[in-house]
Amino acid sequence: MTEPAERSDELPQAAKDNDPALVTRMLESGIGVDAIGREGRTALDLAVQEGHAAMVRLLLAAGADTEGNAGPYHELTPMTEAAMFGRAAVAEVLIDAGVSMGAQTDRTPYVPLVLAGTLGHTDVVELLLDRGADIEDRDFKGRSPLEWTASFGQVAAVRLLLDRGAEPTARALADASANAERHLERAEDYARVLDALRAAGAVDSERR
Repeated sequence: MTEPAERSDELPQAAKDNDPALVTRMLESGIGVDAIGREGRTALDLAVQEGHAAMVRLLLAAGADTEGNAGPYHELTPMTEAAMFGRAAVAEVLIDAGVSMGAQTDRTPYVPLVLAGTLGHTDVVELLLDRGADIEDRDFKGRSPLEWTASFGQVAAVRLLLDRGAEPTARALADASANAERHLERAEDYARVLDALRAAGAVDSERR
């Protein structure tokens, strides 16, 4: 029978508030580092969300679970949460601790590079690539980071991925074209994305 998770509202809140002295005292008093607050979130989860890199390092040193549930809806891991919220310094701490940059394996297989790219967090994209993330790591829908990023009209992230060697696929072109028609208010962004893809060699599938 699985033991019930330890509960603590104070520890996650102290981590969110970036109070290392209080967090240290609580851990030394015997509160488990992965104790869950009333909203089902841990200290590590909230420290990652808020971008407190030093706090994340402290919690990892205390044995925090790097694969535990994270995010407002508990569907992420700390790494994918860092990518989603654009927390480059936190992502670097997690990578240094040996956390995988690949797709989540025990829940919806989100890919950190996809999340960072689609949300325009180019600093996180660059960090992940610099540290060896697979630029063609496809998610559960079979799309690459470039294909997703193009479909979201993220100009700078698309250019960065192309510059770093991402394959300019016909699918990336098709997805960007389709979303350009749906989001006319962002026509200029999508036009730049399409120009970048074509300049990199992407060809409409109908023209192949």
